[in-house]
Amino acid sequence: MRTYNGITFLFLCLDMNTTLVIIPTFNEIENISNIIEKVFDKTEDTSILVVDDSSPDGTAAAVKDMMKNYPNCLFIEERSIKNGLGQAYVHGFRWALEKGYEYIFEMDADFSHDPMEIPIMLSLLKKDCDLVVGSRYVKGINVVNWPLSRILLSYFASAYVRWITRMPIKDATAGFVGYRSTVLAAIPLEEVKFVGYAFQIEMKYKAWLKNFKLLEHPIIFVNREFGKSKMDGKIIWEALFGVLYLRIRKKTYL
Repeated sequence: MRTYNGITFLFLCLDMNTTLVIIPTFNEIENISNIIEKVFDKTEDTSILVVDDSSPDGTAAAVKDMMKNYPNCLFIEERSIKNGLGQAYVHGFRWALEKGYEYIFEMDADFSHDPMEIPIMLSLLKKDCDLVVGSRYVKGINVVNWPLSRILLSYFASAYVRWITRMPIKDATAGFVGYRSTVLAAIPLEEVKFVGYAFQIEMKYKAWLKNFKLLEHPIIFVNREFGKSKMDGKIIWEALFGVLYLRIRKKTYL
């Protein structure tokens, strides 16, 4: 719903929406309602798909309750197996392709990615590129409320990825990304291997190898205020060794 001059209106969506925002969730009850409202408030002709990994905190129930206010443009897919962010996105990508969406975005539920950037990134996607990255590092370092250790880890991880892969992307681990459907259709989703930071690298690398045009759009990344980060040491090590794996298998992705 949206409110104007104190009057609340039902938010009606068109069946002809061509843009989908995929939001994966696990225990995001503190953020999910607000992020959905904000995405719809800052975008037009856009649908949202929440992919929830059986959150025990009621995230899915909150989304279902909101679906009554957003008919035909808010959807949820519930997965019984929690097997990583990458597979949650792959589930969402397949759903988006089956439904015929032309532009597909991935973003976090915790407001680290500002929905205000979506219309700008969508415009770039329509006119200038096949894949657009909401980049923290394309113009300096634009990260708010992260400890210095995590900033350095993320920044140098992206530098490491560029060195190994030669891919001209300064924020290869970024999770705020928009795709043309043609990119996702060209990448065998059943062969996507990784689940965390390495998943983000894998998708960009495979798109780049297939000669799709990648573009970085500068954003300001803000650390979550509510809820708990899902990053752990296993995800970091996956990224470090995953890059080498991707580079070794480069020819198989062409």
